Amino acid sequence: MSVSSKLAWRYLIGRPGRTALTTLAIVFGVSLIFGLNGMLPGIIQTFQRAMLASAGQVDLAVTSSSGGTFEPGIVDRVARIDGVAAVSPSIRRSVSMPSDSALSNITLVGIEPRTAVRVHDFSLESGRMLNAGDTGDVVLGADTASDLEVGIGGSFAIPTVSGLRQMTVVGLLTAGATVGNPEVYVTLPDAQRMLGAQGRVSAVEARFVPGADRARVEAVVRRELGSDYTVGGLSNESSLLATLKVGQFAISMFGIFALVMGGFIILNTFRTLVSERRHDIGMLRAIGAERRTILGIFLIQSLLQGVLGTGIGILTGYGIGVAAAAGYEYMFREILHMDAQVTAQFGPGLWATAILLGIGITVLGAVLPARQAARITPLEALRPQIAEVVERERSMWVSVGWVMLVVCVPLMLLRQPWSVGLGAVFALSGLVMIAPALIKPLAEGMSRIITPVAPATADLASSNVVRQPGRAAATASAILVSLAVVIALVGVLTSTFAGFYEYLDQSLGSDFILLPAGLILGGGNVGVDQNLVDRVAATRGVGPVATLRLGSSRVNGAQLQVVGIDPKEYPKVASFTYSGGTRSTDLGRLGEGRTVLVNGIYAAQNAVAIGDRLTFETPSGRRYYEVAGIASDYLNAKLSTVYISQDNLAEDFGVRTNVLVLANAEPGAAIPTVKAGLARMLRDYPQFVLYDSVSFKKSQVDLINSEMPFLYGLLGIFALPTLLALLNTLAISVLARTREIGMLRAVGTTRRQIRWMVVAEALLLGAVGIVFGVAGGIALGWALVYAMNSTGFVVPYYFPWGGIVTAVIAGFAFALLASVVPARTAAKLDVVTALHWE
Repeated sequence: MSVSSKLAWRYLIGRPGRTALTTLAIVFGVSLIFGLNGMLPGIIQTFQRAMLASAGQVDLAVTSSSGGTFEPGIVDRVARIDGVAAVSPSIRRSVSMPSDSALSNITLVGIEPRTAVRVHDFSLESGRMLNAGDTGDVVLGADTASDLEVGIGGSFAIPTVSGLRQMTVVGLLTAGATVGNPEVYVTLPDAQRMLGAQGRVSAVEARFVPGADRARVEAVVRRELGSDYTVGGLSNESSLLATLKVGQFAISMFGIFALVMGGFIILNTFRTLVSERRHDIGMLRAIGAERRTILGIFLIQSLLQGVLGTGIGILTGYGIGVAAAAGYEYMFREILHMDAQVTAQFGPGLWATAILLGIGITVLGAVLPARQAARITPLEALRPQIAEVVERERSMWVSVGWVMLVVCVPLMLLRQPWSVGLGAVFALSGLVMIAPALIKPLAEGMSRIITPVAPATADLASSNVVRQPGRAAATASAILVSLAVVIALVGVLTSTFAGFYEYLDQSLGSDFILLPAGLILGGGNVGVDQNLVDRVAATRGVGPVATLRLGSSRVNGAQLQVVGIDPKEYPKVASFTYSGGTRSTDLGRLGEGRTVLVNGIYAAQNAVAIGDRLTFETPSGRRYYEVAGIASDYLNAKLSTVYISQDNLAEDFGVRTNVLVLANAEPGAAIPTVKAGLARMLRDYPQFVLYDSVSFKKSQVDLINSEMPFLYGLLGIFALPTLLALLNTLAISVLARTREIGMLRAVGTTRRQIRWMVVAEALLLGAVGIVFGVAGGIALGWALVYAMNSTGFVVPYYFPWGGIVTAVIAGFAFALLASVVPARTAAKLDVVTALHWE
């Protein structure tokens, strides 16, 4: 083992407390990146399996480019193509089962029995296959039947647009591996009636002639059918999956940010180490140690800390990923009613990313202090730094900081996403650079507040801070960054939750809400026909009623949700959150030809403006819609969604079923009585859950509040650099002033006064950092909210009063906590030993 390695290891274990605190920052960042990114692929795959259940082992599947159902007129066109042996139309839909069912979800598949057996390889275990005229009969896998505890001749209920329907089992298929939800087969006409899609299919499947050229046949089919259809398989794109991938990116950025914070801690810690070891470095250089040896000591120490922190972080992250996957699996089963199996996945790429970032950022954070240490000569190590040179360098950076603060103002006033983000960076960087110049006035001002409490020690503490403005500024900068992040994130959380509450009040503020059991409009919700809506409207005490219907389409290759509303009835029970100059009266324009409202996230991501003309891929061909405004609702605020009239949705997309029902009570009607009447009527519609406005809002608020402890726990972690920076600075201050403390003790200063001097110094440093942190946090929080608004999810900025109060309390609490050990060390110094300190 080299000299550098031995010394690095000794220095590392010589300060176990500091080593642990510094390593913790790396552990936190690595565990976030490794754990949460290991969990997200399982969630994405769960949604892919649920929404895109296997279409069976077929050679070719033709679907609508819009993603919806279509008329099966293309069957004969595909069958006539050379190389195609058999063609069969089908319709499939994920269906949420009743709460008392053994299965959360199934995939209902409607097939044409005569042709389906020529396209699919059905292996019958017992019973019979479906016949063309069957009604109310099903064929399913033997393992699915076992889960449902039914056999040949047994029956079970499936939700349909007309309510629960009892289906009789006539055949069992050999159990095999199933991708997605268990499949239940019925005849095509039966499935069309159950799903409210009479005369429509979702796919046309084909089997090729043995030996046929697959690529050639697919190319001919594409040429024959044109761009209105997707050939080759079911699309795996959706706005929901896109949102999950955005979430994956956000979590990665959050983890990287945490690691950058860790790098800042490493930088601050190693600057402390260099200051502590100036005499050691001078002695090593005096006895012949080369500069690269000194450089190696610090870099090897950072490498060891990086390896240690990364290793523990990966182990912690693995536990986080497994636990989070189990938690989401429970949520999918119990809340979203999805038969899900979420497993954490830690691929080679994730391992490499976590290791490279964890070790790399740690070593990078130590490079500057290591180079500074390597440049120290023996003579420099034995004498104090030249104040004029230090002051001259400092004043240059202070000037740069003031320039950055001045420039950040017009950048933020431009109100462009790039300029707001750059302005926030300039604001934080400028505050860090001007800190040394403001240390003296701020410290002296704050000392006047402390003087009444500790008059004999406040002035000493203030002079100690002012005497080393560079060291004090480094500490204040660490506090600034930590508290600014805390205040900014509190501002973002407050604004986001307030925005959600506003969306909730606007779009789901009706007296009664009939929601899909899984809260996802298209996630296994078969919807209901007009019969239920009429029964709701006829219920005693019910006033105006409105519904939402759901289709899908593609615009410029991007898939999006198409929500149908009645522009006359919808405003009577609910509204939207409007933006981009849109007014509530623009909603009425949906009844004027082909016009559309787009939500904020779609408008922002696709640069869509009012008056633009959008080309929709529909089952009926291409249709052109004019953008009448920008509006968002609660359930679809984070999904790319557009809103059209229900008449246009029926004409262009063939959708006539309702996925959400909203109703108001008549004036003077008793809400509990009306709700009880609606509940009795809904017993045959388990795909819906009935809420009144108060209970639904409470359920959503409770859901959000349940996440708050976790979020505030993360905020607490981000405040850790404050504790470490203060601890390091106070430890250096006590070490550098050992002889001075001895002299104070020699002339009669008590241990209690020495202890209070260190505590007062900590409070002064904390106060200076808090002032900078509040200013930086407000700027950063506003920039983050504005950046979020630029994505289309528009929320108002709420001033983070709670975050400021939390940051002030945390800043002073950490100052007191960090002062405990250094204050005790200073108070216990032996007078004679201290006076002989060199």
